[in-house]
Amino acid sequence: MPKTITLIMTGASGAQYGLRLLEQLLVLQCKVYLLLSRPALLVINTETEFKVPARASEAEEYFSTLFAAKAGQLRVFEREQWMAPIASGSAVADATVVCPCTTGTLSAIACGSSRNLIERAADVALKERKKLILVVRETPFSEIHLENMLKLTRMGAVIMPANPGFYFRPQSINDLVDFMVARVLDHLDLEHQVQPRWGETKQELADTFPANHLSGND
Repeated sequence: MPKTITLIMTGASGAQYGLRLLEQLLVLQCKVYLLLSRPALLVINTETEFKVPARASEAEEYFSTLFAAKAGQLRVFEREQWMAPIASGSAVADATVVCPCTTGTLSAIACGSSRNLIERAADVALKERKKLILVVRETPFSEIHLENMLKLTRMGAVIMPANPGFYFRPQSINDLVDFMVARVLDHLDLEHQVQPRWGETKQELADTFPANHLSGND
């Protein structure tokens, strides 16, 4: 059965990670609940060529068209939309990913503040013992950041700082982005062909998924 994934994008640098992940989740037939903070919209419009509308309904139409989502496959919610499914444990997604994740969001989740739907969705994932992945993008980390990451790790969250590897000899920024997106998809237990794994060639990867065609810069 296709998985339901909540994807939260906050205002850290690295909007490309979240956008590429959104694309791949839709390609892999997941149902996606998308939440965008106001700073996230600013970062997207600054770091990328995308111009995402601020209103959730318009952003839903924008991304659905951009990534060829099926009808009803993508839903975008407002930060104060408390009747959204992800506000309750009775309708929690299979997994929640915050990508990119600011240290402010990290702190709010660690404290369980739930002041808006972004924080509430992560809080619900924790209390329902669902997978929560935080792609933190900051450097260097302060003691506060490290303490919050340790606290959330002990709660069962996966802390995955946006630290792409170089052992596969990346040729472009897109290769570095795909490294992180592939790691997130691995932790979501989703088979993909975004990037070869250690010891695997691109041809071996293509042979494993001969019928798949992914958009982007693979």
